[in-house]
Amino acid sequence: MTQLLLNADVGESLGPWVMGNDAALMPMLDLANIACGFHASDPDIMRATVRLASTHGVMIGAHPAYPDLVGFGRRSMACTPEQVENLVLYQVGALSATCKAEGAQLHYVKPHGALYNDMAGDHDLLAAVMRGVQAFDSGLVLVVPATNEPEPVRVMAKEYGLQLWFEVFADRAYHQNGRLVSRSKKGAVHHDQKLIVEQAIRFAEGLPIQTVEGQDLILQADTLCVHGDNEASILAAQAIRAALAKTDHL
Repeated sequence: MTQLLLNADVGESLGPWVMGNDAALMPMLDLANIACGFHASDPDIMRATVRLASTHGVMIGAHPAYPDLVGFGRRSMACTPEQVENLVLYQVGALSATCKAEGAQLHYVKPHGALYNDMAGDHDLLAAVMRGVQAFDSGLVLVVPATNEPEPVRVMAKEYGLQLWFEVFADRAYHQNGRLVSRSKKGAVHHDQKLIVEQAIRFAEGLPIQTVEGQDLILQADTLCVHGDNEASILAAQAIRAALAKTDHL
């Protein structure tokens, strides 16, 4: 593995409520996961964020979620696979229309929050997400969590004619099975910048990280998620970008 694409969740403001510093974060990104209205954002913010990404030459991705504005898409919902397929199709279509209006191109889809976590543990939901993407455009890449056993997910994607990007997180703790530690658990999110940068470099170089169970875990990935919801996270993203550039992993 020689290169990691840096991605971030952006366009997550809503009306007058501002979430994150997209203007500062966007120049550091390769991929912009733009919220589609179900967990955050609105038509005005979606279009402004597409415009911002285009200005900086950043690839645009749809960031669909459960219909959960109150919970910011971080709560699991009792949606059937058919409903998940349709809500993915709906949100991807909305962002694609916005891209068309701006002369931009939609490149990929990365589900958000609880939907992203739920599909990682439930292949019926993952298949539903894949069908939603396929129904719109099988040429779109689907971003999925990196795992210690990626082959079953690769086989599923092949059945739907989809390309995958496996994703890791520099600022999140992991279980031995490759799943993220729930945000409800203490220590699930790293706040120490040195640790965050070190974990990013280890991912890029194919080296093991230590899980919460105290064991080594190696995850092969195509993209790494960074955050920009406060000044500290912006500085961490800058540090990751600089560190990976020095080691030729960007």
